[in-house]
Amino acid sequence: MGKKQRKSGEAKSQILREIPKACIDEKAAVEFIEKQRWGNMPACPRPGCGDTDVAMVKDSDGGRNKRFLWRCHGCKRQFTVRIGTIMEDSRIPLRVWCFAFWSACSSKKGVSALQISRECHLTYKSALFLMHRIRYAMAEPNYSEKLGGEVEIDETYVGGKPRYKGKNKRGRGTKKAPVLGMVERNGNIRLRVIPNVTSKTLKENIWQDVKLSSRIITDEFPVYKGVGKVFTGGHGVVHHGHKVYVRGTDTTNTVESLFALLKRGIYGTFHAVSKKHLHRYLSEFEFRWMTRKVDDGERIKAAIKNADGKRLRYYQPVCH
Repeated sequence: MGKKQRKSGEAKSQILREIPKACIDEKAAVEFIEKQRWGNMPACPRPGCGDTDVAMVKDSDGGRNKRFLWRCHGCKRQFTVRIGTIMEDSRIPLRVWCFAFWSACSSKKGVSALQISRECHLTYKSALFLMHRIRYAMAEPNYSEKLGGEVEIDETYVGGKPRYKGKNKRGRGTKKAPVLGMVERNGNIRLRVIPNVTSKTLKENIWQDVKLSSRIITDEFPVYKGVGKVFTGGHGVVHHGHKVYVRGTDTTNTVESLFALLKRGIYGTFHAVSKKHLHRYLSEFEFRWMTRKVDDGERIKAAIKNADGKRLRYYQPVCH
């Protein structure tokens, strides 16, 4: 093992060594979040400031202030590491936030708000809003790079069991929420809640997220016929109805594996997810997929850094 690999491994394991203590001690939690957010250069998070000339506020005995305040010499205001993040104005201790970040990032199928409520002694209402804010932090607001190369595309339906047996059990024609999945071979993914599965809706979403130079691969569902005409890489079709699942290099096995993982999480961990909040859960699965090549420590670090500059208030969870 080379020196660079050793140093990288040590840095990754350092986060995993620090996070357990941060989950039980508030001071350790504050210092852990500060380190992941600012590194060795704390800066004022107040809008329009960003000054690095800051100092810790000390108590009369010379120790750190009980509220873990900092003072900015530029704007002359005080702040904490919570300011300018999804944790701002939250009264939940940072040690609970650390535990929730750790649980959400280390579990392949996610962690339910009920489990966080039970283990951290929070009300279910507080735990659910906490997890929604973490999912909001994980969400990528503007994807700078579209999917390219070979892109597998498929749709699935997420929802509960039908009220009456024998009626609209699964798939198209149900009241379940349709989800469009797009997977770049050996790359990133997109998961989108869509209003319906029509050619127009699919075109709008696929053309928005996939480069026109790509090759798209779908099943034989008729609505995909007009979608692939604009892609210079071509449109590969796998005929599942004829029990053909691989045709040369064309297959939709990866996106179907992604859907299987998503549904195991939805039905096995969360049990029930409303349509209005489904996009948040999809963001969580997107984040874990796109950070699948790093360890849990780096994933925690990425989630905390993603929380910077984001804010989700209680009345906003549905529309943001």
